[in-house]
Amino acid sequence: MTGTAPAPFTADDYRARMERAARTAADAGLAGLLVAPGPDMVWLTGYAPPAETERLTLLVLAPGRDPVLVVPALEAPDAAKASGAPVLTLRDWTDGQDPYAATAALLDASGRFGISDNAWAMHLLALQKTLPGSSYASLTDALPMLRAVKETAEVELLAAAGAAADATFEEIRKVPFGGRRESDVAKDLADLLRDFGHSQVDFTIVASGPNGANPHHEAGHRVIESGDMVVLDFGGLRDGYGSDTSRTVHVGEPTDEERRVHDLVREAQEAGFRAVRPGVACQEVDRAARAVIADAGYGEYFIHRTGHGIGVTTHEPPYMIEGEEQPLVPGMCFSVEPGVYLPGRFGVRIEDIVTVTGDGGRRLNDTTRELVIVD
Repeated sequence: MTGTAPAPFTADDYRARMERAARTAADAGLAGLLVAPGPDMVWLTGYAPPAETERLTLLVLAPGRDPVLVVPALEAPDAAKASGAPVLTLRDWTDGQDPYAATAALLDASGRFGISDNAWAMHLLALQKTLPGSSYASLTDALPMLRAVKETAEVELLAAAGAAADATFEEIRKVPFGGRRESDVAKDLADLLRDFGHSQVDFTIVASGPNGANPHHEAGHRVIESGDMVVLDFGGLRDGYGSDTSRTVHVGEPTDEERRVHDLVREAQEAGFRAVRPGVACQEVDRAARAVIADAGYGEYFIHRTGHGIGVTTHEPPYMIEGEEQPLVPGMCFSVEPGVYLPGRFGVRIEDIVTVTGDGGRRLNDTTRELVIVD
């Protein structure tokens, strides 16, 4: 898709982001940043070029220098409409010219640069050939927290996306589950997300009965039966910012064990949420949720991290996982989503998006975390 970011940010907002990114790169010992089409470019400039194009498009950021967007001439008119365009220098090139030579002229010939993880290999290799003394580091490895701390307006856009996902859950719990295929309910979820303002649906997991033991099960042709536990996990982008929530419902009355496991996951999710506060290491959120499940004897059945960051993508740093010592900072937004997955039987997951506040955390999802009974 080509165009501009729909979020309400100004040229000054994008200028501040690009200046901060350049400073952060310098602090990390980098000569600058090379940003390819994708989420980072949208976040930094408001411009969403066609990611599938083979023509080089590259944002060049370096401390003390004006930002430059190298862009194919045929894409330049769209780039000029981007919200961040007034604070960018556009350097266009036409087919038949060497875009790598034009880009190299902007770079320190012996510098080390951060480059987008999703940059095409052909572009990186051509730059290396043009500037043999240069070197490159993955942007996520070099600056993992670049987008992690959200501005106030970003948090509110995430809150609006979360509210839309909540509205979707409130409606989906009213539809029939029993006797229908997982794929039918998944379509209902996708339609509802769009009805509530999502422009992009990234995933609609509907995992019934034994399929619920697979955290990333793709909704298929299995017919949902009375007595099934059903894991619902769905989200996408609304106004350029992500939603991602999970709730587990039951078709008809659950067994005592199913209720017990659901209550356990709900308690673990609450423990993870209550661990959120400024200065706490990300891994402590994981530890808090995981301890509840492990103490109950189900530790081996919690088989994924407790959470992931969210913003202009639905999965990004920071990650709530053992070994991540990055301290939480007000404005960080991420999921808290423990689960228990019993192979061949059923699974349970409960997920909210949480933002770090000055003294704790704020949930961006507000639907009930109790076990919901559906038809």
